[in-house]
Amino acid sequence: MVIETPATRPANPRFSSGPCAKIPTFTLDKLNDAALGRSHRAAVGKAKLKAAIETTREVLGVPADYRIGIVPASDTGAVEMAMWSLLGARGVEMLSWESFGAGWVSDVVKQLKLDATVREAGYGEIVDFGQVDFDKDVVFTWNGTTSGVRLPNGDAIPADREGLTICDATSAAFAQDLPWDKLDVTTFSWQKVMGGEAAHGMLILSPRAVERLESYTPAWPLPKIFRLTKGGKLIEGIFEGATINTPSMLAVEDYLVALDWAKGLGGLPALMARADANAAAVQAFVDARDWIENLAVDPATRSNTSVCLKFTDARIADGAAFAKAVAKRLEAEGVALDVGAYRDAPPGLRIWCGATVETSDIEALMPWIEWAFEAAIAAQTEAA
Repeated sequence: MVIETPATRPANPRFSSGPCAKIPTFTLDKLNDAALGRSHRAAVGKAKLKAAIETTREVLGVPADYRIGIVPASDTGAVEMAMWSLLGARGVEMLSWESFGAGWVSDVVKQLKLDATVREAGYGEIVDFGQVDFDKDVVFTWNGTTSGVRLPNGDAIPADREGLTICDATSAAFAQDLPWDKLDVTTFSWQKVMGGEAAHGMLILSPRAVERLESYTPAWPLPKIFRLTKGGKLIEGIFEGATINTPSMLAVEDYLVALDWAKGLGGLPALMARADANAAAVQAFVDARDWIENLAVDPATRSNTSVCLKFTDARIADGAAFAKAVAKRLEAEGVALDVGAYRDAPPGLRIWCGATVETSDIEALMPWIEWAFEAAIAAQTEAA
């Protein structure tokens, strides 16, 4: 059987869900203004860090009375800092529908040893937010990076809640409309939608979260890199660019370049539109075929960034081996790098559709997925 090779290749084959593709205009010389070899506490370093915070506020539309801090260890560090510093003051509900959410559940139950209510949904689904008690503190991911399932909006979160909402928004920020009035703690990393370099996290606190920090002391000891208060008061410097540990000024410069690119596009609405167009291109391909589906069961919860797909053809003998074979073929051809499903997720493909990816590259990739699928089916048949 002769399988015709697609005529067009993506100009950029980088569809990894983290670290993600750089901005389309990226070149190394854009980082020439980085404050290399300078202290992050020198005037130039402080100015760069402050600019990163305030430009984040501008692009995302974060309210003026919310604090934004740059913290260590990427989104993971930001989430852990929030949980270890804030939880334990009242009851806790942990919501999980993919592997990272499951990780936060494990940390709260097994490490902090809190008697939390755990609500879980399988891959492709989402928990019923109507059942959640928001008078407790609630921890959840907005967009499941490993499941491609997102919260469609914040309507189910009450404005008059007693508890805090702690939201891991790492693959949602800059691509989805986050309702700041419904979020008390929001975390993300630069390496997702903005295509920044890894290892730096962002921690955004509402006034309610600050009030909790200044009025509550956890029962457990806090490592230095988790400490947000001193003498019962918020360490304001963290939210003005005085980071807890030494940041990479090269990574900071890279983030500033990406933020400037985003502003030039038209800010958050333009970023969201790019991600929406990318995800729509994938979905149009999927809708026209009966051997592949979006992992997200409900169209309203389908991610526009980490789009997860599953193969449904009845001829597939071993789903995991088949999915790996397809991803391997795509990588060998140089048309799609790092598109295999996350290791804990159901077998399939995961295609990053965030704003730094060009829709033309998504459109060029789709025929290659069909080519790789047909080639893998043929190879399986021949081996049988």
